[in-house]
Amino acid sequence: MADDAPVATDAPKRRTFRKFTYRGVDLEQLLDLGTEELLQLMPARARRKIGRGLKRKPLALIKKLREAKKNAEEGEKPEPVRTHLRNMLIMPEMIGSVVGVYNGKTFNQVEIKPDMIGGYLAEYSISYKPVKHGKPGIGATHSSRFIPLK
Repeated sequence: MADDAPVATDAPKRRTFRKFTYRGVDLEQLLDLGTEELLQLMPARARRKIGRGLKRKPLALIKKLREAKKNAEEGEKPEPVRTHLRNMLIMPEMIGSVVGVYNGKTFNQVEIKPDMIGGYLAEYSISYKPVKHGKPGIGATHSSRFIPLK
């Protein structure tokens, strides 16, 4: 009765990871693209912003991110680079970097992933505290105006 059952000595099935593509272009090809070819893939707002040229501060941030990546050990995450540039577009060369994005009070660490390309750093560092609705406080309603003296 037990002789009929197949023996489960097969090797465990290898996981296959989804290959990332940005608008049909592989990640490796994205990194090799020039600015003009990359702009053609980006949405209109990003094309306009980059087409007008990157200013000094965004270029300095990219330079610091390259430096942090270069100084990181193999297999380790690079040191976080702090910035106030919430309106910085996420470019393919920033992938794998760690950025401390200022939210008005603290620097929130954001690890740049391929899915974030074309977005802004501010999208990943919330600048307000979401409302937690609870009990109404004093003065919230007309009935709460009357407070008995005793």
